[in-house]
Amino acid sequence: MDRLFIETKILAEDDGSITGMAWPFKSADRVGDMIEKGAFAGTSLPLPMLFGHDGNDPVGAWSEAKETDEGLELKGALLIKDVVRAREVNALVKAGAVRGISIGFITRKATKRAGGGRTIKELELIEASLVAIPMHPGARVTSAKSGIQAIRIAEAINRATAQFAKR
Repeated sequence: MDRLFIETKILAEDDGSITGMAWPFKSADRVGDMIEKGAFAGTSLPLPMLFGHDGNDPVGAWSEAKETDEGLELKGALLIKDVVRAREVNALVKAGAVRGISIGFITRKATKRAGGGRTIKELELIEASLVAIPMHPGARVTSAKSGIQAIRIAEAINRATAQFAKR
């Protein structure tokens, strides 16, 4: 067999839903800060969803914030039916140009880490922004109704095709 053809179809409503890992617990960000599980207790919802930490550029709201063993997971929606800028940001997320989430917070309790950075034990989360490059490399959009899912499916198909071609 010289060729392998795989057809995929993705059916998803384009409603602006966003899910992401806002902060992974087990690794430091680019300046050495780590946030401990439990630090996000008391987060008030809904939480503003901004674009690029610009307080004058709200594009949606985060309706769920959950600490898991992995980190802080957020779920929310871009207000694509009501806000023009949200439709633009949605297009950027679906295209993969904006993949990160970056949080804005006030530190309440922290200790210095050997080698730089802090271990943050308590904070007040005030916003979570969609950004092209987040401070924490592991903070990313994990689902955006079709765009990110399509990228992941295409990557899996490419890996499978490469493995099949090696046989």
